[in-house]
Amino acid sequence: MEIGQPLRDLGVIDSSALKSAVLALDESVWREEELRQRKYSEVHYNTQSIILVFCDHDNWPQLDVVKGSGWQRLADLALPVMHEIIERFYAPGGTIIRAMAARLSAGATITPHTDNHESFRRGHRIHIPITTNSKVRFMIDGRPHRLEIGKAYEINNQKRHGVINGGDEDRITFIFDYIPSVAPQ
Repeated sequence: MEIGQPLRDLGVIDSSALKSAVLALDESVWREEELRQRKYSEVHYNTQSIILVFCDHDNWPQLDVVKGSGWQRLADLALPVMHEIIERFYAPGGTIIRAMAARLSAGATITPHTDNHESFRRGHRIHIPITTNSKVRFMIDGRPHRLEIGKAYEINNQKRHGVINGGDEDRITFIFDYIPSVAPQ
């Protein structure tokens, strides 16, 4: 969504229980679903995801939101975090259309891109860092940003954005997309 700035700092959020649960998951869980990597292979080939919910936007404006394998593992801890952010910053009555833990491998990148589908233009894209390192840069409109653990951010996904992980450790972020309640066009 175009938010009038590259990045909106939503402030401190207690995501510690979610972080602990994500970090405790077995390595095999990261490879259970490759929907995101297949659907957006030109951008997300260096990532793995644990999907809680995902929107198949091929039938837009109908929202076909389906639960992924991450739902049973993480929903009890992720839902309170997402709902707190929504209650603090956004109009009630909307829909969470995507939610996932996304991991970018050490030394890898997410190619700069713009999220073009209408669902991305209408949705608030929220990032909650789970792990990071001093060599991770979230690039938006050609400028580097550092996202801090313990905070939440809204990303302007209508600006060209990508991630560089120049460190020796993976970077994990919990991401969700929230579409406010509006009649589809």
